[in-house]
Amino acid sequence: MACSIPTSPDTFASGLLGYLDCQAVSLGGQGYLALAAPGSSVSLLLAAFLTLFVALIGYRMLLGERPSAQEGVLAVAKIGIVLAFATSWPAYRTTVFDVVMRAPAELAAEIGRPAGLPGASGGLAGRMDATDRAFRILAIRGVGVPTRAQVETAQGVAPPLFANFDSFALGASRVVFLVGSLGAFALVRLTAGLLLALGPLFIAFLLFALTRGLAEGWLRGLVAATLGSAAIAVILGVELALLEPWLSHLAAQRASNIAIPGIPVAMLATASIFAIAMAGVLAVIGRIAFSLRLPEGIAVRSVDAARPGEALRAPGIAASGAFTAAAPAEARSRAVAIADSIAAAQRREEQAAAMPSRAQAVGGSVVRQAADASSQGGVPLGQSFRPRNSRRVSGSAENRDRRA
Repeated sequence: MACSIPTSPDTFASGLLGYLDCQAVSLGGQGYLALAAPGSSVSLLLAAFLTLFVALIGYRMLLGERPSAQEGVLAVAKIGIVLAFATSWPAYRTTVFDVVMRAPAELAAEIGRPAGLPGASGGLAGRMDATDRAFRILAIRGVGVPTRAQVETAQGVAPPLFANFDSFALGASRVVFLVGSLGAFALVRLTAGLLLALGPLFIAFLLFALTRGLAEGWLRGLVAATLGSAAIAVILGVELALLEPWLSHLAAQRASNIAIPGIPVAMLATASIFAIAMAGVLAVIGRIAFSLRLPEGIAVRSVDAARPGEALRAPGIAASGAFTAAAPAEARSRAVAIADSIAAAQRREEQAAAMPSRAQAVGGSVVRQAADASSQGGVPLGQSFRPRNSRRVSGSAENRDRRA
């Protein structure tokens, strides 16, 4: 799709905005259709991913893992979602493309219309053109020579930083205004268009836990671009609400040949402040968007893991989920880790309550021995052993008596 190129300086801002928006829409839509077309590199990669995903499920079943009904439904749903959004343009356009490309304007209008911001109801590009023309008119007419009354009222006029600084400041104010607004808009819109074009590739990464982070990053980028577009439109409306009446008043003063000393510095500072504010808001929006985390999935134990007797009879078979690998300990959330530690502590307490401790066992044996000893009758002192009633005879004496 051919996009019109801005040629007139009077409509530079609106022309460039239209060109950037047209390129973003064309890049996102046509790029998706090219990558999702049969025979493209991404479609071949998607087919390989699906084959590998199904093969891994089959190998796990061969190793003895029996999938539950819930795990099977989740796997089928994952395959269906990937195929629907990576190959079907109507589903992708309704769910993702239109939201990223059209939602920012609607969101900015809903926020800016009650506040009375310029361009909230449409015509933001035209308001930017009017502000740009006011900057040019003010730069052409210059600051003027202050009268004696103005100098006395202001208690003097501050000397410029260098020669012709006022002319430089007025021109720089216009440049900063255009670069800050159009540059931020180009950043978020072209980023959104590029990410939308690469949608089939990143959606395919949802199949595996190893590549899932790439899909999360893609989704975070889309969220950041969407919210950033709305934020830029709102901040630009706030800036226009300040600059439009201010520039009109300054142009009327210069038309009446009234000098405006000190205005170039204030104008340059204002344009720079709003440019920095746009950059800061984009950074905050990016930080918020990149805190997005996809759910880790439902960890369901397999049938073998749910039956410890069978697991003992078949120790070679790993008792784990059939479709999802165990998540590493560092990837688990803090709430899950705390819940597991509490459950383990409760199990230890129950086991400790069910069996006696070592001290209790030793104490019990001592008590039983004392009870056994007390149950026997008392023995007089010195009578613990049986007295010897027979006379001791040695072996040699017996032999001598036998020979005699």
